[in-house]
Amino acid sequence: MTKHPRGPRLALWAALGLVLIVAALWAAVWALNVRGESPMPAGDAAPFVATPQQVERGAYLARAGNCAGCHTARGGAAYAGGLAIETPFGTVFSSNLTPDPATGLGRWSAAHFWRAMHHGRSMDGRLLYPAFPYTDYTLVTREDSDALFAYLRSLPPVAQARPAHALRFPYDTQAALAVWRALYFEPARFEPEADRPADWNRGAYLVRGLGHCSACHTQRNALGASDLGLPLGGGLIPVQNWYAPSLRSADEAGVAEWSTQDVVDLLKTGRSARGSAMGPMAEVVARSTQHLNDADLNAMAVYLQSLPQHGARRPRAAQADVAAAGPADSRGAKLYEQHCAQCHGPAGEGAAGLYPPLAGNRAVSMDSAANLIRIVQGGGYLPATAGNPRPFGMPPFAHVLDEADTAAVLSYVRGAWGNDAAPVTPLEVLRLRPGALR
Repeated sequence: MTKHPRGPRLALWAALGLVLIVAALWAAVWALNVRGESPMPAGDAAPFVATPQQVERGAYLARAGNCAGCHTARGGAAYAGGLAIETPFGTVFSSNLTPDPATGLGRWSAAHFWRAMHHGRSMDGRLLYPAFPYTDYTLVTREDSDALFAYLRSLPPVAQARPAHALRFPYDTQAALAVWRALYFEPARFEPEADRPADWNRGAYLVRGLGHCSACHTQRNALGASDLGLPLGGGLIPVQNWYAPSLRSADEAGVAEWSTQDVVDLLKTGRSARGSAMGPMAEVVARSTQHLNDADLNAMAVYLQSLPQHGARRPRAAQADVAAAGPADSRGAKLYEQHCAQCHGPAGEGAAGLYPPLAGNRAVSMDSAANLIRIVQGGGYLPATAGNPRPFGMPPFAHVLDEADTAAVLSYVRGAWGNDAAPVTPLEVLRLRPGALR
């Protein structure tokens, strides 16, 4: 009896089916990556002629987006790129935004620049890495994009090629980036909400778009995508290991209960009656928000104050209770008395206008102790601004306090004078140092 070769045929059909499935998935990835894009005009684009008003407007918007913060290497020319941006997947280098024709934007058109902002593509069509926050900049209007381009084209050209990215496989491939974008990115436009006042909509546009506040203040998943389930809900900044506190929690950085003026003061000077800016936020204030006009700062404050607050607020220590500290003979108490009490007071009361109180301070009692560890180890500095040109700062203590000492003094502070936060362990101090793997 003749046997039919069913086995080989089944294997062939299975292989063919697998190929078709892969092809269908890749077609879906491709379609998701080009959705909303218009074909670029063929041939040479018409020369871009900017008005003085556009250039002036673009300079303002560049400060609002803190573009120089990432596109200027230390000691390098402004906007010439080359800054190394460390990520969990390797190192990305920022690009040259000056109008140099060989290494910068000299051969770009306004349409190319708009596509980069709105769709995350380079002039040659390559997909850009989201270290450039086009996931937020996609909300920027074409008018503002053109103004930014006009300003950048007005800069002195600097011939400086971008160093090659140093990413691990497969993150260094366009295929992996295309899959990431298919999963986590969709071009969008800012749509004002008709039932909201004009200043709220302006604030929402700045915070969600050019301000790209979600880039730090939103938790990221294992693939580096922001958790859109709770935007601005707080998150640890990868590699830097600073914690950007939740703007939706009164126990962290929510400002719903602040006055609008207190929020404006913080963004304009780095200090207000209710708090101060340190770490990465101090850089944002110094390079960006202090340069914004009062109308935009007020609009951002109005929007931030409107964010729904999540979680139960932790009770704060009453002023009468600040003397009730933890065990006076503890190691942490002795370290605090030796190194901290001179500025922050024996009862954590601080000094008005100089040193912040630690008793009842939500920055002390947040669940995450990352920022306290960074400040004790590396120092804490407010930004120098026009409204606060000579800020007081805290020196680093890494050369004085080891991991165990840092954990001890922070555990004491987080449990003293009515504070009720969890203690800190030496292992936590090790894990939350800059660049430490988690």
